[in-house]
Parts: sequence; structure tokens; C-alpha cells
Amino acid sequence: MKKLGFIALLLVSFYACNDTKKETSPAETTEKTTPKTYAEISIAQGGEWVDGPRGHKEFANGTSFKNVNSIDVPKEHTDHSWYIRYEGPGWENSQVGYRLYLDWRNAIDIFGKKVDSMVLPYVGQDGFDSYHEPSPWGQDILKAGKSMGIGGYGRLMNDTVAHFNSVKNTFAKVENSDDASTVHISYKDWKTGDDSIDLESKLTIYPQDRYTKAELNPSKEIAGLCTGIVKFKDIPLQKKEGQKWAYIATYGTQTLVSETDKLGMAVFYKLDELSEQKEGEHDHLVVFRPTTKTLTYYFLGAWEQEPNGIRTEADFFNDLDAKLQTLDNSNTL
Repeated sequence: MKKLGFIALLLVSFYACNDTKKETSPAETTEKTTPKTYAEISIAQGGEWVDGPRGHKEFANGTSFKNVNSIDVPKEHTDHSWYIRYEGPGWENSQVGYRLYLDWRNAIDIFGKKVDSMVLPYVGQDGFDSYHEPSPWGQDILKAGKSMGIGGYGRLMNDTVAHFNSVKNTFAKVENSDDASTVHISYKDWKTGDDSIDLESKLTIYPQDRYTKAELNPSKEIAGLCTGIVKFKDIPLQKKEGQKWAYIATYGTQTLVSETDKLGMAVFYKLDELSEQKEGEHDHLVVFRPTTKTLTYYFLGAWEQEPNGIRTEADFFNDLDAKLQTLDNSNTL
């Protein structure tokens, strides 16, 4: 594992090389060129698709990974096919990182961070799934299993969440600016049951706080479009309604790190977009009303090992209550 100071230096150098405007002081340069958020997609180079031992294609003999601004996901790509670094797009700020499995699972995972610098460019570079092991920067801390993870999306049908097993085409791109980093995903001809829709997803992280803003645009009205939080045994669900918004949340020993390590997770949603909140087999679910308008929600993970992070259940729910009040007052975080 390369030192994180070197990572920060590389990122500073990258952004600095694109800034040829007026001369600034070292302090101003550091402030302007050090990224406060970051999103990426990285694909394997130099290999080829071959038949794998599990009955699907795998990308073999790759020599390196290359970051790209966008990707049309190859039809061969599925879970554990070794083509996309850490299996999908990732996004982060100084407090937390997330990734989305860009395959049939379509779940969102959490990278817990022990440092406040950008780390995603080096995650998974020293062994494809090395991020499952503790590192100086942190690690993958959430076991999504068969769930949607934290804030992922699918469709509830007959008490079962349909993921993205049948999609004609998936296109993803990332955008980085001074104010935010965003992952855009376009799903064409997503088939569930007798329905087929196109779905646009926009996931945005900001310099401040731990949350991601999620926006979903379905091409036609369907019942059952949903998000949620992965369920863990003996971790109770907490929920609270405000005037316009509400949240569901869990807090406790629900990480891959240790049996005592604490993690809080939450999803904020609009009450006028809610069809029902219910328990699924693998998720605490927020089910949306059928619509073709933009559905907006927020999700977050708060890990106790984050620098200056939230370390008690009381502080976690105080933070959520403050966010709920902000949403009720301004409709945005």
C-alpha cells in the first residue's frame, strides 16, 4: 500500500497542472487544487474476455486499470468478472466513500475512511479485492449480500426486490467539479415482471458531511420502485417523520470490521413520494409511489473510525434529527 501522502500529492499535481490562470499564493493554490470530492470509473487494460469457471465471461490477463469518464458496460460484465476496478463507480469526500456494483446486483457499498484525503484512485490497485482487508486509509465496511446495500434501488414485486438482472444497456459517467462529484447511470430497457422501463440515476456527493443525494427518473410509472438499508440481525430499525420528510435508520455492530465496530446508516425520503415503508427479506424498504417525476432521497453511512466522526448512538440520531429539520425547512441538505 502506497503512502496516502503520495496519493494526495498526485491528486494535487493533477489538478494543479490544469490551472494556468493568474499566480496565486501556495495557500490559495492548495485550497483551489486539492479536490474536496471525487468520483471515478476505472476499467482493466490489456486483457481479454474468456470463459470463466462459474459459467460466465471473465476479463483475464489485465495489466493495469485506466480511469475513464464514461462507460457502456460490456454485455459480458457481471459480478466478479474482474473488469471494473472495485466493480463499479466510486465517489467520496473527506469523510466517507461509496461504490455501486455496476452489474445485476446494483447495490451501494460503503468505504469507511480513516483519513481525510481522497483515496479511491488507489483502492483495489494492489490486488483486485484488497479493499476488504484493513488498510491505513480504511476499508470496505459493509456486507451488502443480497440486499440493495445503503441507498441502492430496485423494484419490490411480490415481497421480493428485483435487482437489475435484465437490462439491455447500462451507461455510466462521472463528473467532478469544485462543488460536487456525481455519478450518472442510464439503464435502458430494465425488465421486471411484465414491465420494461428506462431509468436515469444521479448520485451526488458534496464536500461537507457524509450523505449522497440520489435522484431517480423512471421513464414510466411503475409500482414498487424502492430503496432501503440492508438488514442485520439484532439491529433494530429506527424511523422518524417530520412535516415533509422522514428517515429510516440503523445503528450498531453492522460492519465487516469487528464484532464491536459501530456504523450508522440512514435514508431520508419525502413523505409525499412514499407509497409505504415496510420490511423486505434483506432490506428495510422505502417504496415510492408510481411517477415519472424525479424521485429524490438522501442516504448516508457514519462509521465510528472516521476521523472526528460520530461515535455514539445518541450523537448519530441527534445528527439525523438536525438533518430532518433542515430538510423540512429548506427541502435540501
